Amino acid sequence: MNFPSSTITDLFKIKYPIIQAGMIWVSGAKLASASANAGCLGILGAGSMKPDLLREQIKSAIRDTDRPLAVNIPLLYELAPEQIQVALDEGIKIFFTSAGSPKKFTTKLKDQGCTVVHVTSSPELALKCQDAGVDAVVAEGFEAGGHNGRDELTTMVLIPQVVDAVSIPVIAAGGIGDGRTMAAALALGASAVQMGTRFMMTGESSAHKNYKDLLVSTKSNSTQLSLKELVPVRLIKNHFFQLINKAEEAGASKEELIKILSKGRAKMGMFEGDLSEGELEAGQICGLINDLPSVADMVKGLLAEYQQTLSLFK
Repeated sequence: MNFPSSTITDLFKIKYPIIQAGMIWVSGAKLASASANAGCLGILGAGSMKPDLLREQIKSAIRDTDRPLAVNIPLLYELAPEQIQVALDEGIKIFFTSAGSPKKFTTKLKDQGCTVVHVTSSPELALKCQDAGVDAVVAEGFEAGGHNGRDELTTMVLIPQVVDAVSIPVIAAGGIGDGRTMAAALALGASAVQMGTRFMMTGESSAHKNYKDLLVSTKSNSTQLSLKELVPVRLIKNHFFQLINKAEEAGASKEELIKILSKGRAKMGMFEGDLSEGELEAGQICGLINDLPSVADMVKGLLAEYQQTLSLFK
């Protein structure tokens, strides 16, 4: 399919306005390179990755594709400055930042000739991102898996407000996982879509087989926001989720909640496949997805459904 060029396809030099989200533990080199080769922007999720491991992942991804790649850096981690330097050293020119102030590293990255995108959950923060000099924003509705904004704005109401608030390109995220939802997001004014859960549910993602098999069987109500007083995060409702919820209901302090979270729970669940004690991050869209195709086949099917959706309005 030949997709018309847009501000985002031109900015990233990609074929389709589709971004594979950078996700902790599940978006490694194999997924990022496969996404890039399918015409999307592939993103390595740095998460809490040690710098040496991140360097290995970047080198591996570059070996498998000659197309643009990006790295997502959550700014809340102490390793963020080292991760950024590693990515720069390895020639990465596109950075997605999140979970922190857009002012923190944007100037440094722009001075190095990089393109910078920051994740936002409100039009007010989107304006701050624009003022900080970013090239684009990801406007993420609270349907998304993982870390979320506190305002709980849905994608449907968030995207047009952010599009109206800023003059830079807006990438829609949260609750997008097929051609219909992609068409809806672009109709709301977004220049592109970013998908996490849909890419996680592919053969190339590094999510454990146990977790992928669980995701295929999820329903519309299988996820819920948790840790709202600490850092809102959307999780699958497993035993670990129940543990966190009981602690919150009992009035656990932030320190106590951090202690529960600091046991490598995300790696345990999503990467190692412990479906009971692990932290399982996923978006609400998981209830719509019931297959585990290759990235190439998923993108092909998504684009066909997108075209079919557009034909309904002709």
